[in-house]
Amino acid sequence: MARRANRRDDNHIEIRDAFRRLGFAVKDVADLKNFCDLLVSKNGYTFCIEVKDGKKPPSQRKLTEGESIFMHNWQGNYSIVMCIEDVEEINNLVKLQS
Repeated sequence: MARRANRRDDNHIEIRDAFRRLGFAVKDVADLKNFCDLLVSKNGYTFCIEVKDGKKPPSQRKLTEGESIFMHNWQGNYSIVMCIEDVEEINNLVKLQS
């Protein structure tokens, strides 16, 4: 049986690239099932990022069951990012902590 690739939200590349432009190290892990979409780090702070498209209705932005389980079990920084402003908020948080 062929394995289907996980679908990425329409804004996935835009969000990934915004983190990179702000100086974050970024590892795109969206192909891993029941995990987050991106691992990002800057100045010693690491975040698991779940990308959701904020332009879609709330029903289409819901976490899958696997994503939800991962989020609730993760014991580190975890954020759902829907737009560039969310990326900037995380960057500002890192700046305040550094």
